[in-house]
Formats: sequence, C-alpha cells, structure tokens
Amino acid sequence: MSGGLNSRHHVVIQALLSRGPLKEKELHSMFEDITKRNPGADRKLFDAFILTINKALTCANFELRGCIDQYDGQVYYGVVNTVSDEQSKLGTKYTVPQIAFYKAVIEAIVQDATANGYISSIGALNLNLDSQVTVATDPQSQGSQALVPPALKNFGLSQKEKALDELVRDRWLHLTTDGNIKLGVKSFLDLRSWFLNNEVPSCHVCNEAGIKAELCQNESCTVRIHHYCLKQLFSQRKAAKVCPSCSTSWPYVVPKAEALHIEEDNEPPQESQRATSSKRKKRRANIVIEDEDVGSSNQDELNGLTRKASRARRANVADTGGPSASQSSATSAFRRVTRRSSQM
Repeated sequence: MSGGLNSRHHVVIQALLSRGPLKEKELHSMFEDITKRNPGADRKLFDAFILTINKALTCANFELRGCIDQYDGQVYYGVVNTVSDEQSKLGTKYTVPQIAFYKAVIEAIVQDATANGYISSIGALNLNLDSQVTVATDPQSQGSQALVPPALKNFGLSQKEKALDELVRDRWLHLTTDGNIKLGVKSFLDLRSWFLNNEVPSCHVCNEAGIKAELCQNESCTVRIHHYCLKQLFSQRKAAKVCPSCSTSWPYVVPKAEALHIEEDNEPPQESQRATSSKRKKRRANIVIEDEDVGSSNQDELNGLTRKASRARRANVADTGGPSASQSSATSAFRRVTRRSSQM
C-alpha cells in the first residue's frame, strides 16, 4: 500500500482519516505547507499528488474522493470505501438497526419531490423501519414473509435518538439549528453510486444527484438544478433565465455580490468621472486652440517675410540684376516657415 508514497502523502492520508472530510481550501493549505507549492497555480501537480495516493489506496479498496456539499456549495475531500460487501460491513461500528434507520432517513430525504433536501428530526424519529427488512419467500408457504431481525423489532424511540446523535457527530447526517436533518458531507462522498443505482433525479447541469436543488416552475417538466449550478448557468448578464429544457421562466435571484458588480457596470458616470471627462475635453480644445494660434502666427510671419523678400528682390534687381544676401536670407526664412507650416 505504501509503494510510491512518501511522508507528504502519509500526512494527507492520516489527516483525512483522523479528522474526517476536509474543505478544499483546508486541503490546499495543507498541500502548500508540505510541498511549498501553490495548488491553484500548479493544479497539475496537485492532481498528480492525489492520483499517487489513490493508486496506493486501490489495493485496500479505498479512494480519496472529492464532492460538493449541495447545501453550501463547498468542495470537500475525504477517504471512502469503494466496496460494499458482507466483509466490509464487519468494519462498521453501527449496528444493524442503526444502519436500517440511517437508510430510512436517506430514502425519506432523496424521495422528497420538492428537492428541499431535509426531513424534520421529529419526522426522522417517527420513520417506520419495516421497509428496511428483507423480504424472503417461504418454500413451505404460498407467499413471502418479511424477515425482521429481533434487534430491529426492539429498536425504539430512544435508540433512534442515540443513533441520530451518532450519525450527526460522524457527519453522515447534519442537524440544522431549526431542527431539520440533512445529509452530511460523508453521505455525499460515500453514496454517489447508491444515488445512481436508486435512480435519484440528477441535476440538469452537472448530472450529479439533485438532492438539494431548485425545480422548474413547469409542473410537467422534471428539470432540477443545484443552486450553485444555477449560478454558473445564469452568471452571464445576457443569459436568458429560463429552464434549459422547456424554456419556462426561471425565477433566479442574482446573488448580492454579483448584483452590485452588474450595477457598477451599468450605473452612469460619477461626478468625479464627469469632471475628469470635462477636463479631458478642455485639454483637447486647448490643444486645438493652440494649434490654431500657432497656425495664425506662422501665417503672419509668412506674409511678412513674403513682403520683405519681394522688396529685397526689387531693390536687388534694380542695383545688380541678381539675388542679394538679404534676399537669400529672406528666401531661406520663407522656406523654413513654409516647411514648419506644412507640418502643422
């Protein structure tokens, strides 16, 4: 089992076995502490680290698995048993009646047509466990009979309360402050195949069991979607908030943080923004005015030089018949101004 594993792998496995399922950020923090690498920046290294652990755990029929808690939308990691046979059942600390009670609670929650994902604690304690007994055919009789274990017959209210406390403490179930029973994170980790085999309706987006989900308003439509999947589906502002199957309007409420972000994108400019924009416009106008002033100054200079050159030319022609130094100077100045004016 330890082949290919080093002390860093052992630390993670021991932490998950002793502390139970960890939130993704807790496992990431542990990974960063022991490897000095950021799992967010180096996701391939983190995935390879988990894969190495799982290859070693395969021989013992264990797996380091991740899941999403459908009530809070957070990702958890934990070590789970990948088989369910008579031998593996010997390793559990729960009695047969306690396991039967747990299965009855799970079935009551997943079979809820409203997908609220819970049952009241009073409702859980009053569950009838007859559905958890094995039905066998008696060869000496015409029909079948239920084989009820003696321990199950005597499993009363006080025993159910004790079992419920243990299941909550071990995180198979979760007791809310208002007295409702929900699935615990261990149930989400361990019962994935059970949800599939028992045809628990799945989420339309992620295809995982839709135990705590929102339903399409169209009664003839069977679509259900997790709240965190709805957030992903309708995250785009232009996304139509309708059922992806029947196009019925979906009353999705944008989370407050996202709503504030959208409002910031759509709200008109603030006073400071308008003032800054006004200053920019003034600067552009000043540039235009300055350019126009420069153009006018150049034009005046050009006109003066033209007149000066004409007078010098006439005087020079009258005296020598050729260009004079003053004319050459005026002509050079004329050319310089002309070039400067053409570049404006």
